[in-house]
Amino acid sequence: MKNYKKPDKTNNKSKNKKPVKKEKVELIRLNKFIANSGICSRRQADEHIKNGQITVNNELVTDLGTKISSKDVVKYKGKVIKGQKNVYIVLNKPKDYISTLEDPQGRKTVIEFFKDKVKERIYPVGRLDRNTTGVLIFTNDGNLTRKLTHPENQIPKIYNVTLNKIVPKSDILRIADGIELDDGFISADSVYYYSEKDHKKIIVEIHSGRNRIVRRIFEHLGYEVKNLDRVNFAGVTKKDLLRGQWRYLENKEIGFLIMLAGKLKNK
Repeated sequence: MKNYKKPDKTNNKSKNKKPVKKEKVELIRLNKFIANSGICSRRQADEHIKNGQITVNNELVTDLGTKISSKDVVKYKGKVIKGQKNVYIVLNKPKDYISTLEDPQGRKTVIEFFKDKVKERIYPVGRLDRNTTGVLIFTNDGNLTRKLTHPENQIPKIYNVTLNKIVPKSDILRIADGIELDDGFISADSVYYYSEKDHKKIIVEIHSGRNRIVRRIFEHLGYEVKNLDRVNFAGVTKKDLLRGQWRYLENKEIGFLIMLAGKLKNK
């Protein structure tokens, strides 16, 4: 008896039809989304979540590991939080400005340069004291800020320093070799004269994030710092900006900062 095989009724075209790919939904940690919105840092966002102040799609969320998509509705104390795009800015800070968002004594703050000009809630990456000028970065990227300002993550910086008197070669060597301050030993990565004609102006390259470290080095050696200008922070320069002027960072500068942060300890 001849075997009978049922005809294949399957449409040949359907065999060749590629399966429909489901749209990939990108997820982001809830605390990062909250921090990116500009209302607080990621650490503060964790506190808001634990304290029951955050809802996702009107459901209370207290799990710190929660991830959300762009379609989810997040609220803080009943108000909708909208994510912001990350922005990165460099300011050539002038003297007499405080590196904070506000000052209880009513002094001028660096944030005044961005009023009505930048819609995102940005904040300075670290600080420059009132009389120090130069490169100061601003962003709403909380993760980047945390890594670039953590004391253990020593970020390269370059300063132009003007002193009240000539600095002999012996003191240049002392700074390079290292000196002992009240809070410990410190040495510069590189220190040299700004020019061979003016030995009152010094260039210092240093990684330390300790407070007022460059001023304290020279004060320890008996000098008065007349001017202190930061010309480079983590590879970012003023790039011909006049005092009080600012600009958005270029893509390559942003890429370098993000790459640098990726190599740092996750603080």
